Amino acid sequence: MQQRSWLFVPGDSEKKLGKAADTGADVIIVDLEDSVAFPNKELARELSRNWLASQRGMAPFGRWVRINALDSRLWRDDLAAVMPGAPDGIMLPKSAGPESVQTVAAELYELEGRCGIATGSTKILALVSETAEAAIAIPSYASAPLPRLHGLVWGGEDLSAAIGAARKYDAQAAGPMPSAMSGSRPC
Repeated sequence: MQQRSWLFVPGDSEKKLGKAADTGADVIIVDLEDSVAFPNKELARELSRNWLASQRGMAPFGRWVRINALDSRLWRDDLAAVMPGAPDGIMLPKSAGPESVQTVAAELYELEGRCGIATGSTKILALVSETAEAAIAIPSYASAPLPRLHGLVWGGEDLSAAIGAARKYDAQAAGPMPSAMSGSRPC
């Protein structure tokens, strides 16, 4: 299966989940993390599990779930809720290094057994850029035994926030604002 386009869909939106299969995306990532407000987490888990189950075995696209980060105390409940739907993979936000992947892999091993899913079939995609510490740990993935690791993903928004970097856009968010150093200078 080609994996050129990955579409994030909020797990608490029945309407958006209902339309996801028709988008033509190669992979649908049901999001339980950033796009779901805390009061909607339980609803998102239920809708996500049901959507995964409804697409199981017939979807021409990958079915993935982005869980909440390991430091959130929500991730185990996320996994327990969605694994009966047998997702193809789990996207792990704020992965601090190979240990984070190993922690999720151990939990998946238990849940696959309980849910009748082939052991080791659920892959992990680690988001490795959301904190400075995580970005520095990237080389450690190369030598770690991580058979479930499907890949590493980079996203700049969370890292920018973590290190206090500011993005400069004009009032309409149309593009970067000119810096004081470019163009003409005031007197």
